[in-house]
Amino acid sequence: MDLIGIDVFLNLATELHFGRTAERLGLPQPRVSRIIRGLESEVGGALFERTSRRVRLTPLGALLRQSLSKPYADLRTAFNEARGTARGLGGILRIGALATTTGPALTRLMEAFERRVKSCRLVFSEVETFDPYRALRANEIDVLVAWLVIDETDLVAGPVLDLLPRVVAVAARHPLAKRSSVSIEDIADYGVPWAEPPFPPALMDVFNPRVTPSGKSIRRIHSVKSTIEIAQMVASGAVVHFTIEGLALFQRPDIVLIPVRDMPPLPLGLVWRRADENQRIRVLAKIAGSLRNGS
Repeated sequence: MDLIGIDVFLNLATELHFGRTAERLGLPQPRVSRIIRGLESEVGGALFERTSRRVRLTPLGALLRQSLSKPYADLRTAFNEARGTARGLGGILRIGALATTTGPALTRLMEAFERRVKSCRLVFSEVETFDPYRALRANEIDVLVAWLVIDETDLVAGPVLDLLPRVVAVAARHPLAKRSSVSIEDIADYGVPWAEPPFPPALMDVFNPRVTPSGKSIRRIHSVKSTIEIAQMVASGAVVHFTIEGLALFQRPDIVLIPVRDMPPLPLGLVWRRADENQRIRVLAKIAGSLRNGS
């Protein structure tokens, strides 16, 4: 009994259909039948009962399936791990995210990677929201899940994981709070918070633009050092703040989130250092792209 024979037997034991088994394995159906007949001859008894209408395991076949399943799975795992190591996929891949960039898109990506790449272990950690690229540059993480607004020559903006609708956070008693939506032009009458470097200036300009499309200035009136400060200033009515839909930080009764109808969604995706790119990162990026394409 060789590995091809075991593979054919276990797949037929699952499918209970010669045609589907052949299609699943990419083999001609006559070859599947010959392999099963050869296994039955080697074992010394029938493994399947065949009629014109159905295929089912015999008691001997069920016993063989039970005996083979775990050792075969272990063998495939060992082979995949060895192949992954040979291809540079073995080891650990460290993923970082901001408190504002975790969520379902990241969970889907990590689960898909772990299903497809058995030889590499993912390690997750939170990075500083107001200094998001420090951990990458300090080699504390390999890949960052962040907003794809990159104006840094040493960093690569990778594939998009999700597109998040834009909203403006205002105090519950704010004059705009009862609106079903607003324009960015409406915000020019109110002040917004701002953050100094190391918060990326390009990202700051996307979250709280300096001017509206018509040229109105948007006043930056409060310097902040954390998202908690922003939330509290919004709740008190001191500022309004452009953000993205669904952030738990702003899900509170003293804050209202209003859709901004003329701001494009903010892309969330993968970022890594150009000099540190490796096969593990490339595979993660490829899986991220396939998830966006629905494959």
